[in-house]
Amino acid sequence: MDAAEDGMWWYRSLHGQVLDALAALGPPEGVLLDAGCGTGGFLARLAAARPGQRAMGLEYFPAAAARAAAKSGAAVAAGSVNALPFAAGSFRTLVSLDVLCHAAVDPAAALAEFRRVLAPGGRLVLNLPAFEWLHSAHDLRVHNARRYTAAGARTMLAASGFTGIRQHYWNTLLLPLMVLQRKVLARAPDHGSDVAPFPPWLDRSLLAVAGLERRLQRLDLRFPAGGSVLLTAMAGPAPAAHPALPAREAAATAPAP
Repeated sequence: MDAAEDGMWWYRSLHGQVLDALAALGPPEGVLLDAGCGTGGFLARLAAARPGQRAMGLEYFPAAAARAAAKSGAAVAAGSVNALPFAAGSFRTLVSLDVLCHAAVDPAAALAEFRRVLAPGGRLVLNLPAFEWLHSAHDLRVHNARRYTAAGARTMLAASGFTGIRQHYWNTLLLPLMVLQRKVLARAPDHGSDVAPFPPWLDRSLLAVAGLERRLQRLDLRFPAGGSVLLTAMAGPAPAAHPALPAREAAATAPAP
């Protein structure tokens, strides 16, 4: 993942989608948390694209957290999205990319934590894999336990106290190829993940198609299906105070929002 997220077309397309969503939400303000930041690919791209945005990361695996900090220059804490080691209202923006789908994550608990650490009116940007019928060997390899529809993900956010929810599918133009790969060519349960080096010509071609889709989306064109669903939302009124846990409070200190 460390090498792939720096150059692979999929990560570049995902990061572009998220940067577009952040731009639509307005100028940088306060501190952004990348919850489940992996080895820091998005944090590094964010620093280059929005240099005025203060940011930090949270990653479960300490070695990946250390690599993310080295790669991005941001502070990165080790911990779980199920119990974030930050005080309530610490962040103005929270980004979480393909994390709620992970087998080790409790989506309801993680969303409650996202809402808790966001300041009232804080902004959430969430990316999720789409459609349970697309579950495949790739999902097994990357520990995806669930996939979502746009409507289902919207309902989940609303139930967790988020408002102003907007959602759209993306990776639509390449969806037929994705179905062919996942459900026909690589349908065996022991097949490897799609996160692997691509021939340069193919990687460039896939990135160009994804770039065309982004341009169409900027014209406010929305698609009825796609390989992923991206959502933005605002945190509602502050939830009840979280029980104080000294170990969590000492685990990481977020900058003032």
